[in-house]
Amino acid sequence: MTGKSKASSDFISTREAGRMLGIALRTVQLWVESGVLTAWKTAGGHRRIVRKSVEDMLAQRANALAAIPAPGKGQRAPRARFRLLIVEDDVELLKLFKMTVDGWGLPLELLVATNGFEGLIRIGEMHPNLLITDLNMPGMDGFRMIRSLRGNPQYRNLRTIVVTGLDKRDIEDQGGLPDDVTIFTKPVPFQELKRIVRAAMDEAVQPAARSPARQATPA
Repeated sequence: MTGKSKASSDFISTREAGRMLGIALRTVQLWVESGVLTAWKTAGGHRRIVRKSVEDMLAQRANALAAIPAPGKGQRAPRARFRLLIVEDDVELLKLFKMTVDGWGLPLELLVATNGFEGLIRIGEMHPNLLITDLNMPGMDGFRMIRSLRGNPQYRNLRTIVVTGLDKRDIEDQGGLPDDVTIFTKPVPFQELKRIVRAAMDEAVQPAARSPARQATPA
């Protein structure tokens, strides 16, 4: 292999990167612009992605997916308290989420993650009752995280709410979302989220309340 061909093999096009990662071209471009993927531009203005940065991301994704416990293996027993997971890469917005949810005064446990990788790990560790997530995030975006969850029998029914800056067309361009995912556009509709969280908490305790008391067996 010549030096020229070897150097060329170290770089791939945005289309190739999108195919390897299973994401849209627009997402590849966004990740390049934000520094998530390393790239350079040719004299003709075409982007060339460093292959290793794509391979590193694939390896991180595999590690995150492997971190989700298989059903019935090594899982911690679920706790009675309602658990809410928020996945958001904007640090300031995540702080606002935490401050607002704390101010609701609801008896819930708040979990947070800053991207899809961390989200999957938190889900595997803590088994939340409700997921609120952004879509455009580095490493693993919300689209990929939701698809990964839907491919896992244990987590495919996890109630999911999306809060995103993307519009309907942007979402469709990136493959869309399952019909049962509730979608809100930013700014974050905190009052509506509070209503949904309260309703979900009520639903979570109703089965236990409806369970008939065990009757004593006559001596």
